[in-house]
Amino acid sequence: MKEAIFVIAMGIVLWIIALVFAIVMNADSKILWICVVGALLGAIGLRYTIKRGARGQL
Repeated sequence: MKEAIFVIAMGIVLWIIALVFAIVMNADSKILWICVVGALLGAIGLRYTIKRGARGQL
């Protein structure tokens, strides 16, 4: 389970880095929202994975 949590956390970090890069490059708002939604979905997935692992299903 630790590997899954690590992979999801790294995905969240990469989405946040992409968001910062997009802000610096004055990207279109559509790209900014894609980065935000990607990070939020990653956070939801991380929460789900941790809860599922605590129940012993992973």
